[in-house]
Amino acid sequence: MTAQAARSEELVTVIGLEVHVQLETDTKIFCGCSTDASDAEPNTRTCPVCLGLPGALPVLNEGAVEAAVKIGKAIDADIPEETAFHRKNYYYPDLPRNFQITQYDAPICQDGELTFSESGERRTVGIRRAHLEEDPGSLQHQGGSIDTAEYTLINYNRAGTPLMEIVTRPDFRGADEVRSFLAKLEEVLEYLGVFDSTRDGSLRVDANLSLVPGEEVGDDGDIDESALDAANRTEVKNITSHKGAEKALAYEETRQKNAVQRGREVEQETRHWDESRGITVSMRSKEEEKDYRYFREADLPPLQVADWKEQIDIPELPDARRERFRDEYDLSGEAASKLTSTKQVADFYEDLAGEFDPDLAATWVADNLLGELNYRDIEITDVESRLDEVHRLVELVAEDEITAKNARETVLRRMLDDGTDPDSVVEEEGLGKTGEGEVQQAVEAAVADNPDAVEDYYDGDDGAINFLVGQVMQETGGSADPGTVNELLRAELDD
Repeated sequence: MTAQAARSEELVTVIGLEVHVQLETDTKIFCGCSTDASDAEPNTRTCPVCLGLPGALPVLNEGAVEAAVKIGKAIDADIPEETAFHRKNYYYPDLPRNFQITQYDAPICQDGELTFSESGERRTVGIRRAHLEEDPGSLQHQGGSIDTAEYTLINYNRAGTPLMEIVTRPDFRGADEVRSFLAKLEEVLEYLGVFDSTRDGSLRVDANLSLVPGEEVGDDGDIDESALDAANRTEVKNITSHKGAEKALAYEETRQKNAVQRGREVEQETRHWDESRGITVSMRSKEEEKDYRYFREADLPPLQVADWKEQIDIPELPDARRERFRDEYDLSGEAASKLTSTKQVADFYEDLAGEFDPDLAATWVADNLLGELNYRDIEITDVESRLDEVHRLVELVAEDEITAKNARETVLRRMLDDGTDPDSVVEEEGLGKTGEGEVQQAVEAAVADNPDAVEDYYDGDDGAINFLVGQVMQETGGSADPGTVNELLRAELDD
């Protein structure tokens, strides 16, 4: 029984990914044009090489190769003795040469894996290959999406940007797993320093999805290649985010199951993810490998980099750093996960933990700072130039110059909302900690002015102390430490 003949509830979703990652290099993979085209006019970051003009010869960017080797080490991949480039022949408007310089049967990274967490469980996905190639240009559809636009513009500034295409095995069984995997992959790439998620188009995903009968799935979750071949699959393109991948594949899974329920065959085709409408639309019949007519790129010699794997170091990766944080700083698993969510967060935490109490640093980074950033929907990279001000704020708290409550609820929020530095906020708001003598006077006044609360306290109503603490805090404008106030009140009442 084929997947198309099976009832939808008997079907298992099988997904494999082709993740295209732009590598963070100053220049393109085969020429000296800048990869920084964020503010450049269209088609101004180009030259005869990346435009594919006759007679222009490619020269390989060593930095792109080093980045590829780092990725290979991070995913525990094999790096062969010799790797080579090929021409992948197809016509598309954003491909200047009408072929793409890529790698075919000798990729630079082979047989790797990546482990991630999904719903509290650890999952490992096999990575069949990861190879270097050049990015095409970008199409800009005017007046609509790819199937409704009035016309399309082409910008070749992106053409020639170094790409790493990471091809997984068909190990995913749901769209939620794909989203978690992509988040973990991006985390690892950022730790390696080879990827910038803020760059437009820095990560793009093509996903292959098919349905196979449940009885074809082994006890270990593996599926025989013949069962996969018998199930027509669709390739979904134009996915540019983790959330988009989850939505696109959830939609495509439902579309295919609905087709099977209605007795229709699932066509093997390439479909476009239209994010604005939340649907996939048919683009063309899916090409097969033979359609690309691969042949060796004659203008680039074979590449021998197997020994680079030992010569090139990679930084501590997120899983290892997470475990070290738990051991070295005695953090909970949840706190360690938050504090290693990005390399910038982890670096900032270690900077604070090296100077202040690690628990205090963890509270300020994992809870206070990240909480306020998430509320404003901004990333730590957006305030990277102001982290020294956050450092100063933690210093004010650690040195007992302001209360943690005022620092968190007033100073930090004003720093993020209007850009004021912490010392200025403290001065403008009058948040400097009240002296011990003033606090003692406020405590004595609260006891004298609230005899009913005092009597309730003596009658065993310990909650009365909270009322008295509130009176003192109000009197001191919130600048007294609540813990100190509590202690002074109890001492005054029990004297």
